[in-house]
Formats: sequence, C-alpha cells, structure tokens
Amino acid sequence: MGMTVLVTGGSGFLGSHVVERLIEEGHHVRTLQRSMPISEDSPVESHVGSVLETADVAKAIAGCDAVFHLAGWVSRDPRDASGMHALHVEGTRVVVDAAADAGVQRIIYASTSGSIACSRNSDRVATELDAFPEDVVGGWPYYVSKIAAEKVAFERASARGVSLVSIHPSLLLGPGDLRGSSTEDVVRVMRRQVPALPRGGMNMVDVRDAAAATVAALTRGHAGERYLLGAVNWTVREFLLRTAEAAEVGISRLPAPNGLTWLGAWLSEPLFRLFGATPPLDVISVEMSQVFWYFDNSKARSDLGFSPRDPRETLRDTVHDLRARGVAP
Repeated sequence: MGMTVLVTGGSGFLGSHVVERLIEEGHHVRTLQRSMPISEDSPVESHVGSVLETADVAKAIAGCDAVFHLAGWVSRDPRDASGMHALHVEGTRVVVDAAADAGVQRIIYASTSGSIACSRNSDRVATELDAFPEDVVGGWPYYVSKIAAEKVAFERASARGVSLVSIHPSLLLGPGDLRGSSTEDVVRVMRRQVPALPRGGMNMVDVRDAAAATVAALTRGHAGERYLLGAVNWTVREFLLRTAEAAEVGISRLPAPNGLTWLGAWLSEPLFRLFGATPPLDVISVEMSQVFWYFDNSKARSDLGFSPRDPRETLRDTVHDLRARGVAP
C-alpha cells in the first residue's frame, strides 16, 4: 500500500523525476512549490507556498507519512549567497520541525556530493565517512550553505526524534533540466564555448538513476546515514571530450593553465556582472574545475540498490533533450 508523501522542490530537476518515480510505485504525492503547475490533470496534489513559511509547510505536510526535502537553489554567483543560505538552512529547519510536529516518521533530505567529496588531491576517493571539506569549498556559497543545512537537518531530526536519511548526488545530467541548474557545462560545450580543458576531476550521475535511489531511501535507507550517488569518476578533460563526442561538435584540446585561467575570470567577471550579462567564465567555476570530486558509491549500491547506467548514455540523452527543447544548437 502506497504512502502519502510530500516532495519539496518537486518541480525541480531531481524533484520532478522523484515525483514521477513515486507515482509509478503507487504513492500519493503532494508537492510544495512557489506556483501552481500548468497541467490541471496531474495526479499530484500541489500546494503553493515556500519552505521558509512555517504555515505553508505545515499545511502541505499534514497527514503525510514521509517527506522528501529536495528544494534548493544552485548558483555560482556570489551575489546569491544570502538567498541560498536562507533557503537551504532556514528552509531545512522549518521542514524538519514541521515534519516532527505532524508526526512524520521519515525525511529524505537531498544534499550534494560536494559536502563530502571535494579534494585538492587527485588520489583521494571519498566515502560517506569523510568529514565536511570546508577547507576546500569554504569560498563557494552554494556548498557552504549545503553543509550548514545538512548539519541543521541531522541536528534537528535527532532532537525531534525523526528518522532522516541524506542523499548526495554528484553533477546531475539527463533529460528534463528545465531550469538549466545542472546542464550549463554541457550547453557550453554544445555552443563551442570551452576554449581549453581544465585539469581537475569530476563525478556525474543520471538524474533518473539518482531519483530511483532517492525513492529507495524511503524504505531501504538507514536512519542517520548519508549516501553518495554518482556513476563515474572522470577527469574534467575526459568529461568535456566525451560531451563533445556525444554532441558531435569540435572542442579545443588545449590544457587550461590554472593561474592564467583564474586571472582571466577574476578580471572579466565583474565587468560582465556590471552590465547585467552572464560571464563566459567565472572565478568559482574555474576554481571548481581545478579540484577533484571523486568518490566511492559502494554504500548506495549495497543499501539502496543503486545501479547507475553507462554515463555515455546519459550524455547522449542530455544532448538530445537540450536540442529538442531548443536550449542549445
């Protein structure tokens, strides 16, 4: 028999796939989002509101058996730091407390692999036992806010007696990124906007596989545990070359000099921001491309039945979706 579950961020990239998966498995799904969906014949019970408003969350969560707290804001723009911190940290506190007040027994919280797996050492392959890499990500507002939110999530859940499981997907790719929150680097490749190849390392995962593991955490995840969700550890060079291959476009194979690339972004970014334009290269993106986001997904495979598909299939599907929606040429 299906449960009644609330999904915050249900219209987002991961959230929309989680909602679809929950419906397929026979659950009654509610969402909390900032505006009503366009479709009126959806099987989803939609609530309009904000995770920052206690009354909105309390109304949406009443009568639910579980909550998927997926609401988030991804930005590399330092000007968005305070907004991201409020949404992630305060929003998480509101959701956990409202769940406890409503008698909800389980929360699935979506964090990011970057709150665990980020290192300046290319030989480092992280696991869920690793500490927060605050010495590496401390200058990047998105990750600072997600680490703070994760601490609040576990602290409040423990204090209020709620079972909480945290999932940590890496770079989400695949079809359906309607807001462009995860696929911007793929778009840059498709538009031939990558002048050189950085020297760092990355991890990626298909959003459909991440959604399946997130839903599995509802019944298979262990309370108080974290789960890293990723398909492959690649160098950034290999990721960009394989993306270009999937898109059938040319790409420069020149290595990007770390110091020179950072200096170029540092000089040009303020000018683009001054005139309201998106900089082709920003300081945070450059810094992120020079570190290593490698990790081991064994725990998710064992506990959640996580089984990521071939990442080349994910890249092909991402490219096809972006072209079909007219996002990239």
